[in-house]
Amino acid sequence: MRYAILLLAAPYSHQASHSALRFARALLARGHTLEGVFFYHEGVHNAARLAAPPQDEPHLVDGWAALGEAHGVPLQVCIAAALRRGLLDEREARRHGKQGASVEAPFELTGLGQLVDLGLRCDRLITFGP
Repeated sequence: MRYAILLLAAPYSHQASHSALRFARALLARGHTLEGVFFYHEGVHNAARLAAPPQDEPHLVDGWAALGEAHGVPLQVCIAAALRRGLLDEREARRHGKQGASVEAPFELTGLGQLVDLGLRCDRLITFGP
């Protein structure tokens, strides 16, 4: 079965991010396909490369990045929601005259059209949010 995940919650303010990551790992371990993860609303904070949680907590940003790289899962971040919250990749940082980027590969800034496409290509679109 082909799945997609829509994540609406920030990594450390709600259980949704941790649950979504565990769900993603479990479905891949069972041989299902994860077509992509779309981060929207507060969920864009899951792509913040500058996150540095305490060592006794799971590093969810690194967890998502590792999952994306290991399994070739696209990690798509809503560009409008990200920019509104100060999350920029190198291209957007240059375009807006900012000193540095806070989003890097494997996360990519995309539009809502990517979410629609993702939903159309999958058997199930699972939403995790507060």
